[in-house]
Amino acid sequence: MTSELDIFVGNTTLIDEDVYRLWLDGYSVSDAVALRVRSGILEQTGATAAVLQSDTMDHYRTFHMLERLLHAPPKLLHQLIFQIPPSRQALLIERYYAFDEAFVREVLGKKLSKGTKKDLDDISTKTGITLKSCRRQFDNFKRVFKVVEEMRGSLVDNIQQHFLLSDRLARDYAAIVFFANNRFETGKKKLQYLSFGDFAFCAELMIQNWTLGAVGEAPTDPDSQVDDMDMDLDKEFLQDLKELKVLVADKDLLDLHKSLVCTALRGKLGVFSEMEANFKNLSRGLVNVAAKLTHNKDVRDLFVDLVEKFVEPCRSDHWPLNDVRLFLNQYSASVHSLDGFRHQALWDRYMGTLRGCLLRLYHD
Repeated sequence: MTSELDIFVGNTTLIDEDVYRLWLDGYSVSDAVALRVRSGILEQTGATAAVLQSDTMDHYRTFHMLERLLHAPPKLLHQLIFQIPPSRQALLIERYYAFDEAFVREVLGKKLSKGTKKDLDDISTKTGITLKSCRRQFDNFKRVFKVVEEMRGSLVDNIQQHFLLSDRLARDYAAIVFFANNRFETGKKKLQYLSFGDFAFCAELMIQNWTLGAVGEAPTDPDSQVDDMDMDLDKEFLQDLKELKVLVADKDLLDLHKSLVCTALRGKLGVFSEMEANFKNLSRGLVNVAAKLTHNKDVRDLFVDLVEKFVEPCRSDHWPLNDVRLFLNQYSASVHSLDGFRHQALWDRYMGTLRGCLLRLYHD
């Protein structure tokens, strides 16, 4: 009795996207096989359970061998062992460095150290994300941080160059690195309503406007200890922010500022009377946040302070988002009409970023 066997020989590494997702999600081979069976793949392909087991194991072996190359993505492009089309290489890299929103919210702003890694068991239980996937995501954050922390220039560009991520994912990683470096508090109960996207939006504004790299203030000393100009907040700028206190410390300036804002917004705000009654408290809150940013603890508590000093008071008075926008625009612009105020550029650099952040943080 003779039997016929069709054989196909090729050298292109086959990547099953569904199996790759199961591997990235941290499922064991047996769990992955069970999930594939439940998806109906045996009926769709006519394969046996043994073939499915073998196929899954074969893919897992390939992914394990590829993982060391994915730790340094340019190596994946230049190696010759695995023949993978460029579009497939990009997919492998992008999905390997993708992360879960629930996971990143748990570690955002924390030090990427062994101490935080010990908490991954609890995070896995809380989020329902497998421990293996949590470890992969945490190690990716830490790896990117370590590679770019001492590099000069654009944080996003450095991440894209060394990890070959898409622009959107590179910007997300820039936010994660920036938050880890500056240790911003994001875990307090009053901040839980905020998404990673909210924080990433604010991180991008701060990188663009509040860091040394934002204004091209490269140190003149070639031996300067300044490492990455996009990762570190401009300490001279933060020190200068104390000059803004005159806006609330000088009664005449405070009264004039209030008068200018109220005159411009009368008849335009649905919450005008609430704004007029609470103007001085809101202004003191916003200016005092600036004046305190010389201390590391106050930098870390920036988002807590913004929610406490501005978002919560406006929310309690039921300000619509559009009224918040009109107020912040006029509040910022009116300072330019204060003849006794001499720090217009400093104010614009501060409030330009803060206005954008507050509008993102305010969920009416």
